[in-house]
Formats: sequence, C-alpha cells, structure tokens
Amino acid sequence: MAQQRAVGTRAAILAAAAFVFDRCGYDAATIAEITARSGTTKGALYFHFSSKEELARGVLRELTGVLAVEPADSHVQELIDMTMAVAYRSLRDPIVGAGLRLAGERGSVDFSEAGPLPAWAGLSEDLLLRAAERGELLPYAVPRETAELVISAWAGIQVYARVAAGRRDVERRMSVLWAHLLPSVVMPRLLLELDVAPDRGARVEAVRALRSVSSGS
Repeated sequence: MAQQRAVGTRAAILAAAAFVFDRCGYDAATIAEITARSGTTKGALYFHFSSKEELARGVLRELTGVLAVEPADSHVQELIDMTMAVAYRSLRDPIVGAGLRLAGERGSVDFSEAGPLPAWAGLSEDLLLRAAERGELLPYAVPRETAELVISAWAGIQVYARVAAGRRDVERRMSVLWAHLLPSVVMPRLLLELDVAPDRGARVEAVRALRSVSSGS
C-alpha cells in the first residue's frame, strides 16, 4: 500500500512539473508552484527528485515511450503518423509538451543531450530505410538525411508554433510540412495515397486507444 502511494505521489509530481515546465519553461518554473499544483510537500518532492534539474530530466525520460508506430500500408505513412501523433499529443499531454519544450530550450541548463530528438531521428531513418527497400522513395532520397530533415523541421515547427500561436496550430503546420516535403522524396504513385491531413494524428491516437482498450492494457 505504501509503495502504491509512493508511485502515485511520484506520478502526481511529474504531471505537475510537466504542466509548469510546459507553461513557464525551466528557468521560470519554481518548486513551490510544482508542489502546490501536485498537492504534495517539498519533502515528498525531494524524496523522489533531488533537484529541479532532476525533475526536468524525469519528465524527459517519460518521453521514451511516446513514439509507437502504428501499422500502415506504407512505411512513409507510418513516419507521417508518428510525427502527427506526437504533434497531437503535444497539445493534450503535458509530459509531451513539456518534454519538447525542455529539449529545445537553451536556458541555464541544456537538456538537449537528454532530449528525444536523436532517438526519434534514428527511428525515422529506420522507417525510411524500409520504405526505400519497398520502392517508396525516389532513387536520390537519402534516408538518413531525410530523417534528420524531418525531425529538424518538426522541432522547428514546435518552436515557431509556440511563438506564433501558443502551439495551437502545430498540427496544421505539420500537415503543411509534409505536403511540401513528400513530392521531393516519395515516388509519385504514392502521393495521392498518403494521408497528411491536420487531423491525422487525432485519428491515429483514436485507433491506438481502441487497441489498448481491446487488449486490456
């Protein structure tokens, strides 16, 4: 019972920290605000996390399981779905929103080495390599270069969308990115089949939620 309470307290602290980091950024966030939002004490917070920096790193570690590629008819569509789903979740899941902000900020602490972008680029490259093997890419498209371009552009869109519109239109901006990028890397026969609509992430997440319920997880 005590262990369950400890797990619940830790989760509440992480959720509160994510909300505050996402709203304020790392430097402006305070332990007092995080404890107030989580309904815990400073003693409870420091029992689980030794400092604000360790708490931020805890939020970043939670991003590890964010990317789960849903099966699709093409590996390029799987890559699209991955990026659109994360864009969708960044607006609705404080852990995702905060993790992305922390990974991109350059304040008093640089969290870039703990951020998810290199791992996401690696997963993107793997999908593009498999897409190339299936003849989905144009002959001159280099999977590694394309993967790094996708993730770099995706990260830039997150930053610009926050500045321009409080990140509210990030899904539309991702849709525009894919509409412009795909003709330069994908075989023409696939262009009309690929779904890059702004609501694609919402639909991918809905399918994932149904599968999770049906599997009992």
